[in-house]
Amino acid sequence: MTHKDILKKIKFVVFDLDGTLLNDEGNIGEESKRLIRDLKKLDVRFSFATGRLHNAITRFVEELEIVCPIISLDGCLIKNHKQDKVIFESAIKEKYVKKAVHLADDLLVTIALCHADAIYYTENNSSIVRIMNKASAQYQQVDSYDNYFGSTLEIVFAGDQKDSMKYIYDRLSFPYSLGLNTSFYRSKSKENIFYVEVRKAGISKGKSFLRLMKHYKVRPEEAVVIGDWYNDLSLFETGAYKVAVANAIPELKNKADYVTSSTNHQDGVAEFLHLLLKVKLGKK
Repeated sequence: MTHKDILKKIKFVVFDLDGTLLNDEGNIGEESKRLIRDLKKLDVRFSFATGRLHNAITRFVEELEIVCPIISLDGCLIKNHKQDKVIFESAIKEKYVKKAVHLADDLLVTIALCHADAIYYTENNSSIVRIMNKASAQYQQVDSYDNYFGSTLEIVFAGDQKDSMKYIYDRLSFPYSLGLNTSFYRSKSKENIFYVEVRKAGISKGKSFLRLMKHYKVRPEEAVVIGDWYNDLSLFETGAYKVAVANAIPELKNKADYVTSSTNHQDGVAEFLHLLLKVKLGKK
């Protein structure tokens, strides 16, 4: 099958946001907006697959008038914003959320609980708002975590106590905790700050992309995925047509079917959407 034959069959396009569809100021390019409107008229559907929380991307859903469910928190949630309907949710077991809060209290480490609608924190953990790295997320202070153990999609610890953070990482990893994906890393932008992030195991953008395609009865080969970063690698392993923007990591470019000549800041996504529109219209 030729390149054009593949693109003619495309029914769905799924974008990553930061570093891909969004420019360095966090906005969608005007040309991309126009092309998305034109492709919608040709029955192409659109969605997002992002590491952001659901509530941090709804303004882009409204801006592009996207009616399909969107994938947030790297696959933890698939939710339709317009209908407020959850298609898939991967909440952490309550016993592990309680364990995490107890560990944070015992070791005097700040902690926040990420839900679809907001990131919850208590007064004693208010400093986490300043040192977390969740783009455009909504933060909400609560009196206690007791009513927020359920529906937690991600637990985030942040602080400068490296040994304590390593201990928490160990206690929320195998063999002390089962069925969790726990990561420990140092901040790139904030000096001497460390993070531990906890999600349910087995979650990825790629797996939730496949769930979304099954929901719409669309084969992966009839969809396009567009990304730039490591958390987009799983999207590139689904059988979809793969597009990497010019600023993407080499690992993604090496797997891509198409690499744009422009970066996200130059509206590189529009370059591919223009090509897709030409093929759909039968132009040379």
